[in-house]
Amino acid sequence: MQTPKRLVRSAFAATALVACTALVAPSAIALTGAASATSSAHAPSDPTEPALALPEPTGRFPVGVTPVHLVDEGRADPWVPQARRELMVSLWYPAVPRGDIAPYTTEAVSAAIIESAGLPVSPGVLTTVETHARDRAPALPGRRPLVVLSPGAGLSRESLTALAEDLASRGYVVAGVDHTYEARVVEFPDGRVAGCLLCEREKTAELGAQVVRGRSADISFVLDELTSGPLWRHAPVIDARHVAVVGHSIGGAAAALAVTEDPRVDAGVNMDGTFQVDFPEAGLDRPFLMFGSASHEPGASDGTDWPDNFARLDAGQWLQVPTANHGSFTDQLMFLDQLGVPLPGGPGTVGGERGVEITTAYVGAFLDRHLRGRYAPLLDGPSAAYPEVEFEG
Repeated sequence: MQTPKRLVRSAFAATALVACTALVAPSAIALTGAASATSSAHAPSDPTEPALALPEPTGRFPVGVTPVHLVDEGRADPWVPQARRELMVSLWYPAVPRGDIAPYTTEAVSAAIIESAGLPVSPGVLTTVETHARDRAPALPGRRPLVVLSPGAGLSRESLTALAEDLASRGYVVAGVDHTYEARVVEFPDGRVAGCLLCEREKTAELGAQVVRGRSADISFVLDELTSGPLWRHAPVIDARHVAVVGHSIGGAAAALAVTEDPRVDAGVNMDGTFQVDFPEAGLDRPFLMFGSASHEPGASDGTDWPDNFARLDAGQWLQVPTANHGSFTDQLMFLDQLGVPLPGGPGTVGGERGVEITTAYVGAFLDRHLRGRYAPLLDGPSAAYPEVEFEG
């Protein structure tokens, strides 16, 4: 089957694998005690390396995933103005369990991530990750709410795959967006690759606001394309009346701007991102979840950024995981853990599968409540099942 196609305020927070570069030495890799073995189709290229695997999704639906190539003919690329804005998107959705298991990422993307982090593992190790979605499987019948995912600066859309698979297994269509020239590498269906121009720029407040505004435009374009009709014959059917945007790091700031600017977005989630553009002084009446580490509490490194923006939310919730690292909300610390690499922040850091488990539980509960009107008691107060999570408001 062919890939469907339609024509920091003061600084960016470092993301997990990149932030670990200075922390990792070749001797830090433990080659035993890996997580569950990968399937034979995704066997590690180096047999001495541990197997990498995503946790099993918690929902009742089998999951499919299809890559989608989109070109916005009406907008110049903000990084390369002579070109039209071109995006790669992965769609995860409830699917007929037919076909091969999808790869986590491509060789080019894996090599770029491993090189940038300086990890002493084979360049293709991320292509061996055991996933749970069927490649280009037909969608199950039914109209489903849409969740758009925006990754952190320098990261690709696969960095939120565990969250995407879990949400899809619970009945959502999930669109993971690669913001071109803002990830280490974006690879297009014809083999072209786009590097990270953002990574070469000095990190300033002006640049942060520029990136967030560009990402908000990307998200609105993706919504245009996904809600205008099926992209291929057996594509999932999207309920355009129920849409959320969830982002990590600067992607979380983009989620905040998207929910402010695009009236189609019903709810948003910022996972540990500094707000590069504040909520309007008049406030925001749509549901928004601020879900982060202790760096955002009053007096911490993020200053008053989160308290100030939280005060502008009429329907906001602020959950904090004091032992979280910036990467605890993504797949990345889980892979470091599986590779035997000490986590940034020390042994008390929430990482591994636990970080993913906490993220999927609370983001899933928030979306269930605000997109589907479902009972979500996890959001009502501290839980004995998740003692790491504190309620700030």
